[in-house]
Amino acid sequence: TLQWETLGRQFVEYEQVAPFLIPEEQQRRLLDFLPLFLKAWEQSAGVIVFPNIQLLASEVSKLLTKEIKRNLNGKPAEEARLALEQLLQQKGEAEDGCLLLKSVYLLSQTDLRTMWNIIGSGLPAALMQCLYLFFTFPLKKTSDDGETSEDDSQTQEMLVKIMLNMYREEQGVEELLAADKLQSLIIATASLWDQCSHSWKVPTGRVLRTISKAQTKNSIVYLQAVDCIKIAVQNLFKLADTLPACDVCEAASIVLCFVKDSYPISSALLTEFENNDGYQLLLKILLRCEGLQQNEGDPYLDEILDMLTCLTTCGKTELKVSGNIVHPQLPHFDFEQTRSSGMTVKNLQAFQVLQSIFQKSNDQHLCGKILAAIDTIWAWDTVNFFLLEWTLQPINQFTDIIHFKPHPVQVQFFRLVESIVLDLSYVPHEILKKVQYLIKENVVPFCTLTALRCLLSMTKKDLLFSDIFRDSGLLGLLLALLRKQAKILRKSAGTHLPGLEEGTEKELNAVMLKMVAALTVGSVRNTVVLKDYGMVPYIKIFLDDECYRSATLSILEQLSVINYEEYMSIIIGALCSSTQGELHLKLDLLKSLLRILESPKSHSAFRTCSGFNGLLSLLSDMEGALQDPPSGLWTAVGQNCILELVFYTLQGITAALHLDPANSNFFQRHGLFEKMAEDLGSLGCFWTQGERQIPVSLEKTRTFAEFLDAAFCSSEPFPMWLKNCIWILNFLDHMVKGTLHLESYFKERKPEMGEVSRDDQEGPQAQEEYPVAFKRPGNKLPASAYRLWEMGDCAIVHPGAVCVMVRLLPKLYKEGHSQLSQEIQCAVVDHIQSLVKSEKSRQVMCGSDLLSTIITSCQDAFRNESHPLHLPLTRVFEKLASQAIEPDVLR
Repeated sequence: TLQWETLGRQFVEYEQVAPFLIPEEQQRRLLDFLPLFLKAWEQSAGVIVFPNIQLLASEVSKLLTKEIKRNLNGKPAEEARLALEQLLQQKGEAEDGCLLLKSVYLLSQTDLRTMWNIIGSGLPAALMQCLYLFFTFPLKKTSDDGETSEDDSQTQEMLVKIMLNMYREEQGVEELLAADKLQSLIIATASLWDQCSHSWKVPTGRVLRTISKAQTKNSIVYLQAVDCIKIAVQNLFKLADTLPACDVCEAASIVLCFVKDSYPISSALLTEFENNDGYQLLLKILLRCEGLQQNEGDPYLDEILDMLTCLTTCGKTELKVSGNIVHPQLPHFDFEQTRSSGMTVKNLQAFQVLQSIFQKSNDQHLCGKILAAIDTIWAWDTVNFFLLEWTLQPINQFTDIIHFKPHPVQVQFFRLVESIVLDLSYVPHEILKKVQYLIKENVVPFCTLTALRCLLSMTKKDLLFSDIFRDSGLLGLLLALLRKQAKILRKSAGTHLPGLEEGTEKELNAVMLKMVAALTVGSVRNTVVLKDYGMVPYIKIFLDDECYRSATLSILEQLSVINYEEYMSIIIGALCSSTQGELHLKLDLLKSLLRILESPKSHSAFRTCSGFNGLLSLLSDMEGALQDPPSGLWTAVGQNCILELVFYTLQGITAALHLDPANSNFFQRHGLFEKMAEDLGSLGCFWTQGERQIPVSLEKTRTFAEFLDAAFCSSEPFPMWLKNCIWILNFLDHMVKGTLHLESYFKERKPEMGEVSRDDQEGPQAQEEYPVAFKRPGNKLPASAYRLWEMGDCAIVHPGAVCVMVRLLPKLYKEGHSQLSQEIQCAVVDHIQSLVKSEKSRQVMCGSDLLSTIITSCQDAFRNESHPLHLPLTRVFEKLASQAIEPDVLR
């Protein structure tokens, strides 16, 4: 502070004596003061505490202006440029120019009033003349390593910073109009770009862009009066034929800045630009950008495209277009609500440049930027889509040529088309007709695929598209194409060798199936069309390939809406004809079946189409699948996958029996519970050797809920065969309660295109996998698992499932694990006893053959009073016997 106070007094003294000093002495005293000022600034961390700072700024700026003019006066341009360099750079003993420059640089960063004093000194015009010379006249080279005395970066940075600070103020721009160097510099950038000083290109561009943003009405009149834009455009036409594209973009972007930035004040420069073929110039320059590598010249190319995009909104009058809405439209679409006062398109000439570039170029980089620009215009105001499409029809016309464009451009284009529906809620019927024609012609399979994905996305938005694409013939077209592909698949029968085009062709088939599935969902009329086309036998063919299966099943599920018997016949037939190794085909078919069985109306069709026998045959086919260790075909299949198949098979049976007396009676009457018990017992995890069980005394007893928790959620070792047995008993208990079809233990997995088939992925390494609920120690069992073993008072829905549990009871015993086996048997019997605890449950069970099942399946336990199961089984028997209606049943 003391230092600044001292400087303040010294400057006051200077002010007092200055009027009485000759100019040379006055200048010398000021120059002697400036080093002290700069030193104080450095020592105070850039903080200036100086009361007369505006006067100081004025004096220093005037002196710098005077020195610049003195060095320029009467000298040729190149000599003047060299003189300026010597003045402003720190060379030799004469450092006055550098001292002045640095002082002005610091003062220009203080406050606005100080800046106005600098501007009023005449410095803006002087520095513009300097910039013109530095840019236009590069120093001659005298050695191989560069130019002599090239402006060092520090001096250049100070000069540019001072100009940026001055020219961002309208007052600074107005000061330039007294000289002619502004228009000279603009024209120089448009004509001498290849001959100018390389090191001054970027700084000059920065300064001119700053001036452009601060244009005033007077500056626009000035530039118009000297035909600045006209001459610049003419010169750029010449450069466009010779310079590299990125250089032309850099030069043209400067001129275009003045056109765009001036428009809010006056349309004069835009009019001058348009009248001198400015749009043709931009088209020529932008088309020359074809082939540029990514990021090469991007900043200036992007700048030109951004400004051109902005120019589309520059016009005197709003475009007048009559609404040409073709119906049907989405229910919530209202054209009147799309009108707004935002940035609407008023300049079709500017947009035509964008449109012409896309039509004439196949360059991925350039076409992508054009589509992004159109997306931006739509985002400014939703009405812009309609203004453009009802006048120039860009998207409509682009659809005719999109298959010529690179693949990434095709993807970007169809996303844009998709957004018309998803974002604007508008159905562009004419465009959709052309997209459909593109799909029909299938000139480029990738383009067809991308177009179809676009339509698929639209179809999922609203059911209206199911009607639109049926009436337009798209549904019929897709069915015809799928029929052709199905015939090819049937003939090839898996002998097809993968080729270069197979990937796209296969994806195309998959998307066609998804599209047909989407068109039939919720549309009985479209499903009838599919059936009337005789497509059902052909659709079935796609079931074998996993990447087609999901969509194929969806189509068949829609078929069930009009004919449950046909659906059941197809699914049950496919389940029965599937090979032993096609586990995942069976799983997918079963999951589809479960979705349909949610409707009670399907249960009768399931029964009449041999559904129960079909599902039980799946269990028969898995004989020995859960052996430990696995053998034969099953060594390559994860046991988790086998358990999953058992689970979904039992789920299907439970779903078909649910609240259906006819099916329950059929299942009971035909002895299918006994068949189920036999098939489950032959899976390989239950012991079938038939050795006599040796009773052992149990050290501890556990409930089944505790046992289940210990088997799957603790570190206690359990043999794999026993875990599998417990899982199946768990499934059966769900079945007893009639809730198995509502449970979910296994993660869904939907294969996508490009993934290896699940059947090819399974291997020995997957054999330790278990359903997610019980996968690792420390997991808690799902609440439903505990609930099942504790709801003793719950009514029994399927008593036959209890009989299955009893039949499997002796098979839980395995030699070598007598203690563990017997403990589990007791836990299961205790649970069965809890199931028949209530009078209601006993009444239900008396209608089954549980009494005879207990006697025939557990003879050893009844004959041997010392057998650990004797007492609990006797109690179960007695509870049921007490409910028997006739004594003969007991005998």
